[in-house]
Amino acid sequence: MADIELAPGLCASTEILVGTRDTAHHVGSGKIKVLATPVMVMLLEEAALNAVEHLLPPGHQTVGTHLDIQHVAATPVGMRVTASAELIAVDGRKLTFEVWAEDEKERIGGGIHERIVVEVARFDRRVSTKSAADD
Repeated sequence: MADIELAPGLCASTEILVGTRDTAHHVGSGKIKVLATPVMVMLLEEAALNAVEHLLPPGHQTVGTHLDIQHVAATPVGMRVTASAELIAVDGRKLTFEVWAEDEKERIGGGIHERIVVEVARFDRRVSTKSAADD
C-alpha cells in the first residue's frame, strides 16, 4: 500500500442512456418505468472505481463497504444520466468518496460511498476458505 498515491481530489464519472433494462420495473425494485435506484447505485460505484483503480498497483482492487445514498428524482427512459465521484478522504486502505448523479435536467441523487483497497490474491483466498466451509 505504501507505493499507492491516492489523494483527495481524484475525480471520475460514467454515464448511461437510460433504457428499459435500467428501470425499477425491469430490475424488480419497483413497478414504475424510471431509472432504478440499484442502477443509479451501480453507476455511482463505477464512477468511484474509475477515479482510483487505474492508480492501484498490480494485484490490487477496491471493494465497496458502505453506501449512504439518496435517490431524490426520477429519470425517464431515454434520458442520459451522469454519475460522478470525488475522493474526499484516504485513511489507510479506506477510501471515502462524495458521489452524485444527474440527469439532463437535475441532480437525481448522491451521498457518500466508502471502498477498501484489497490485495486480490489474499481476498480470493479468504472468499475460497469461506466457500469451502459451507461444503
